[in-house]
Amino acid sequence: MRIQTARRLRGRVCVPGDKSISHRAAIIAALVEAGARSRLTNYSTSADCASTLDCLSALGVRVERAGDAVEIEGAGTKWTHAPRESLDCGNSGTTMRLLAGLLAGQPFTSTLTGDASLRTRPMKRIIEPLELMGARVSSEAGRAPLRIEGRATLAPIRYALPVASAQVKSCVLLAGLNAGGRTEVVEARGATRDHTERLLSLFGADVRTELKLYEDRLAPFVSLETPANLRPQDCNIAGDISSAAFFVAAGALLPGSDLTLAQVGLNPTRTGILDTLQRLGADVAIADKRAESGEEVGELRVRGHDRGLAPTATGANVLRGELIAGLIDELPVLCVLGTQVEGGLEIRDAGELRVKETDRIGAMVGNLRSLGAEVEEYADGLRVRGRTRLRGARLESFGDHRIAMACAVAALISEGESELEGAEAVAVSFPEFFTMLESVTER
Repeated sequence: MRIQTARRLRGRVCVPGDKSISHRAAIIAALVEAGARSRLTNYSTSADCASTLDCLSALGVRVERAGDAVEIEGAGTKWTHAPRESLDCGNSGTTMRLLAGLLAGQPFTSTLTGDASLRTRPMKRIIEPLELMGARVSSEAGRAPLRIEGRATLAPIRYALPVASAQVKSCVLLAGLNAGGRTEVVEARGATRDHTERLLSLFGADVRTELKLYEDRLAPFVSLETPANLRPQDCNIAGDISSAAFFVAAGALLPGSDLTLAQVGLNPTRTGILDTLQRLGADVAIADKRAESGEEVGELRVRGHDRGLAPTATGANVLRGELIAGLIDELPVLCVLGTQVEGGLEIRDAGELRVKETDRIGAMVGNLRSLGAEVEEYADGLRVRGRTRLRGARLESFGDHRIAMACAVAALISEGESELEGAEAVAVSFPEFFTMLESVTER
């Protein structure tokens, strides 16, 4: 795809339903009492979330989809029929890790697989807690395919997360639905997004989060009591803030921009990107904030100014520690933003980016250097020199949707034309990305 320099972004858009919420809502809706139907509107249009629906269908769950609306008929928390074939999770790590938790508590053997990229991603982090609960999980050296020998009843555990991962937390909680008693997850490495807890509570489960002392510091303890009486719900899914982040960043970078994004999810565990952008000098405002289907939603307005971006607080140029878990999906586009911020931007403690759909640290370092940015690479992050004049170049997505979208934003602020290889990767999370971006771009 060839991308020309943009003058500014103007208009109003609605980003698709949140990918993280869509996965979880579909899986939990499948676990309500047998025969009861839940309706999910504004369901994510991403290929990843379609993989979750396909896997549920292959497990015998009745799924009907019309546009962005999905109806799912519950099958209860105890299932009896093994899938006839391996379950294909496509490129979706969320699908694989969450379904592994669900399948660990079923009295049959199943296999989860995916595309070449997904089969390289680390799964040992879910294998360990599931085996502690009584399931048996075979893998290829800690990677997919995963062969799961489930148990009708699992043992409840208290599990301290070795990495800050909402997917691992969710896997354990979903397995806990088929464990007698209390399952508890300690977020020992910092709080992560809490969509699973909110949705389980919305659907009727007893889920609680308390701050308690763990190894000389306060940490969130998330507990689930069973048996859980899950009830069907009609749920309108908030717009994906991680998708909105690319538009917000582009609007902040292009002087004269005035862009509004409606119905965006504002879950407090996800708004770290807005706080970070504001601390880096971006003009981002929130309006019409309200509660809907267990989540906070609202409207974002971003404006770009001639003065450029400059940090508003000491230390804003360095992102590290517990901040990283709340920004993990937005870090690629923040790397782009860093090329235009006074003082640049340093990202550390982000080694998790090395094991996403691609090595996102290496990918962003290479692409930004192609555009003329000065970038220093570290094992766990990078440092970008700010206020750099970027020039159009040949860019590579490496098959990663977030790298593709971050590169598109970089191309908009670069002089001349850029060529993006692998632009089609955006379909994994945001198929409408380029059409929507073009609709608000002025040249």
